[in-house]
Amino acid sequence: MQPLPTPDSFYFDAATGWLLLDNPREAFLELDRIQAPYQNHPDVLELRWTLQATQADWTACLKTGQTLVDTAPDRVSGWIHRAFALRRIPGGSLVSAMGALLPAADRFPGETIIPYNLACYACQLGDLAAARAWLKRAWHASARAGEQSRWIAAALRDPDLEALWPEIPRTDSSGDTNPG
Repeated sequence: MQPLPTPDSFYFDAATGWLLLDNPREAFLELDRIQAPYQNHPDVLELRWTLQATQADWTACLKTGQTLVDTAPDRVSGWIHRAFALRRIPGGSLVSAMGALLPAADRFPGETIIPYNLACYACQLGDLAAARAWLKRAWHASARAGEQSRWIAAALRDPDLEALWPEIPRTDSSGDTNPG
């Protein structure tokens, strides 16, 4: 994807700065200054989704996430954002979030976040066998990336996976995985 041209790149940078300063109102104003042809640029959509999420505007997040999937289907974040919003919109559900994210599991086999999130959804739906299988895929992907201990630590704090906490392997101070 081509980078944003000037002055749009300046507006994008300003919006990012306002986000870092915890001022979403000003960040939205800067994003709105970006020319219409670049409003659907994947970087702009990513930042817009993040701003909408800080406002818990899940309906807007869903629209932005869907646009990101449509315009940049090879960006994993769009798939994650859309599923995240589908879980939280009024009338949303874990089932719809899971259904939207499942195709991404095959599309992005090396990503850890997809099987991890699918494990969370399955666990919350009470399908512990599926949750275990998705976590196993997440552990394999995270091990290939050298990040398994980080993901295991996250899982041990994630209330979505609480039913599986006793089964999640622990890591020692060296980062080696030990049975839990």
